[in-house]
Formats: sequence, C-alpha cells, structure tokens
Amino acid sequence: MVTVKSLADLKQVKKAIETQAKLEAERKAEAAKKARQTTADKDLFLQAAGKVQPLAQPAKALLKKEQPKPVPLQRQLDEQAALQEALSDAFDASTLLDTDEHLSYRRAGIGPDVVRKLRRGDWAIQRQLDLHGLRTEDAREALGQFIRAAHQQGLRCVRVVHGKGLGSPGKTPVLKGRVQGWLAQKKEVLAFVQARPAEGGAGALVVLLQPAV
Repeated sequence: MVTVKSLADLKQVKKAIETQAKLEAERKAEAAKKARQTTADKDLFLQAAGKVQPLAQPAKALLKKEQPKPVPLQRQLDEQAALQEALSDAFDASTLLDTDEHLSYRRAGIGPDVVRKLRRGDWAIQRQLDLHGLRTEDAREALGQFIRAAHQQGLRCVRVVHGKGLGSPGKTPVLKGRVQGWLAQKKEVLAFVQARPAEGGAGALVVLLQPAV
C-alpha cells in the first residue's frame, strides 16, 4: 500500500500507473499480433496445400510366432522302406561265397588277391557294428544304415559282428546267413571275409567297401 503525503507523491503514483497500463497494453498488442500472424500463416498454408485429409492409420500385421520346422517323417519312412526293400531275406548268397579254408565273398570283377589282403589285415578295421540280440528286422535296418553311413564317410574297412548263433533255437546261426546275404546285395560292398580268431572268428565278418566318390 502506497502512502501519498504530497502532490509530488501523487504525480509519481499516477506516472507509475500510466507506465504499468502502457506496458500491459503493449503486451496485449504483441500477443494479438502474434495470434494474427499465426492465423495468417495457417490460412496461407491451407491455401497452398488445398483441401487435405488425415492419413488413415495403416493396419498392423499380427506377426505369428515362428512355427517349428516340420519333421520329414515321410522321407524317413521312405528311407527305411528303401533299406528294407534293398536287403531281401529271400536273396541266397551261398552260391556267391567261397568256402575254401574260410568263408569269403567278392563282387564280380574283384580279384582273389583282394580277399587275401582282406584276410591278412592289410586294411585296418575303422568301425564296427554289433548285431547281437537284435531281431531280424532291426538287424537288417541297422546293417543297411551302417554300411551306407560308413561309405559316405569314406571308410574302407569295417567289421560286422553277427554272432555264432549259439543262443538261437537249435543253435542254428540264422542271423549269420542273413547278414551274408544282405552284404552281398549292398553295392557299397566289394568283398567280405570271415574274421580272424582274434577279431571274432566265425561270429564276425570283415567288410571291404567301395572308395567314396
């Protein structure tokens, strides 16, 4: 609260009020000018751009979670069927076997020296398959897969243990004859011989495979 004691004080109060009023008027005028400028700019833009419509919001795609890759069951079934068809139980390999001192087999075009070297152990045994305790169906499938995989991996000499059949009914070595017939049907097999006593004897075969291409 301002106390006026004289005419001079009154003049000062009046002057202060006038100054305040002038500043307020200038502030309002400046605000009005800015508002008019903004409106003018907006009108100028609308005149230049013409009639416009807001863009529609694009539809958002609902991304599905990545589905697991399908299991090639049919291909697996086809491969198993091909293995079973390729190795026939009706194939008689007895006429292809040499039974001089020990049983042996060599594909047509393979010389007897290959069999001699195989018996002698010139090729080191690189892998082994043991078919003990397997049923005929399981043994046939296991043998087909084993020979194919060994050939694809570039192995040359493998051993197949089929047993002597002492645990079979009547002690007849059923699996032994089947394995010989199956091996004789495999195009990857060049020759096989009965294993040496230290390598399984009459219960195993040493198999020579084609070189991998």
